[in-house]
Amino acid sequence: MMKQKILKFPRVGIGVLIFKNKKILLGKRKGSHGAGEYAFPGGHLEYMETIEGCAERETLEETGIKIKNIKFQFIANIRKYKPKHYLHVGVTANYKSGKVQIKEGDKIESWDWYNLNKLPKPLFEMAGMAIKSHKKNKIYFKERK
Repeated sequence: MMKQKILKFPRVGIGVLIFKNKKILLGKRKGSHGAGEYAFPGGHLEYMETIEGCAERETLEETGIKIKNIKFQFIANIRKYKPKHYLHVGVTANYKSGKVQIKEGDKIESWDWYNLNKLPKPLFEMAGMAIKSHKKNKIYFKERK
């Protein structure tokens, strides 16, 4: 197994909380930080890419679906999964079209739509923040010590 290079600077991650018929899309992670935890589609912001463009691209690459109505939700400095360090930008979106598929089987075990009041556990750190942001209209999360 190849050893992963440790970056000495934070990366920008985008997470997409997608709504469809009063349910949200979550996938069970595998093979990376947060393995076994449930998370939204998302990934790294690429050089010169817009946040909305990243949200659309990552969602399509990971799930095969298209989204619309992308809006800023919250921001957080994430060091929980050290040595990885992220500035996380959470966005919300609505389902537009397509059928949910596992497009990156090395990263995601399953995708499913969940009721906000009956979520699977454990939640990926940023997914938990997105749910809290949605329910309490919180846009910034101070780091816990």
